[in-house]
Amino acid sequence: MNRFQGTIPDTFDKKCGLNNINFNGNELEGSIPPSLVHCRNMQVLDLGNNKIKDTFPRWLETLPEMQVLVLRSNKLHSFLPSPMVNHSFPELRILDLANNDLAGPLPKGYVDNMKGMWNLDEQGTSSYMGTRNFSYHYSVSLTIKGFEIKLEKILTIFSSIDLSNNMFVGEISSFVGQHNSLRGPNLSHNSFSGQIPESIGNLTQLEWLDLSSNKLNGQIPHKLADLTFLAFLNLSDNRLTGPTPQGRQFNTFENASYHGNIGLCGFPLSRGCNADG
Repeated sequence: MNRFQGTIPDTFDKKCGLNNINFNGNELEGSIPPSLVHCRNMQVLDLGNNKIKDTFPRWLETLPEMQVLVLRSNKLHSFLPSPMVNHSFPELRILDLANNDLAGPLPKGYVDNMKGMWNLDEQGTSSYMGTRNFSYHYSVSLTIKGFEIKLEKILTIFSSIDLSNNMFVGEISSFVGQHNSLRGPNLSHNSFSGQIPESIGNLTQLEWLDLSSNKLNGQIPHKLADLTFLAFLNLSDNRLTGPTPQGRQFNTFENASYHGNIGLCGFPLSRGCNADG
């Protein structure tokens, strides 16, 4: 852990051959240097836990090899703009924008184009990201199942999205169900509204799901009970109603998973459901 201060120099030229930049946990200020767009081989960019004040650097979407983008806990602000190109972030598997001041609806084009989160388990034997010639593995710190965990090695089949603690609004549209290699989306502490998409039940590799502290309403889709790897669930502090799903992993979740939804009923809650739910 260092405490570097100042700004990141905007001096990355067209010969940039960097694969990995990790400035996490410093006190860097200013904006994200646009010249990073010249680093066409960039796979990991981690600028998390600094004091960077900027809008979302959408020009990063053109980097063809980008797989891990961590900008959490900075001072990013404003709306997320729509993509500039049709194939933005084609290889991105880990996106962490948590703890910023980003706002507005999620541009559907971004998440639709992130095909790096599709069918990862069907692409052959998994390995670790890094530089093989020097036996150097990339690492990243993420919030997993409610805890901050440092992954000393990043599996090439690991995929997650963390947009928590921002000001995003609108519905969590059904496109999220396409990213069937996701291990965990964290969309907590925003202002998302509407219903929980039933398509989340298609995310067969899901291990954690945190949608807490939003404005979600309606019933919890019973299809979520088919998620056999789901080990952490937090739907607390929303406006959900009706019976909780039963069976499999849902029989292991406690009251805290549903706290603050006065319209929910059924196990493990003390409020039972009547005949019509």
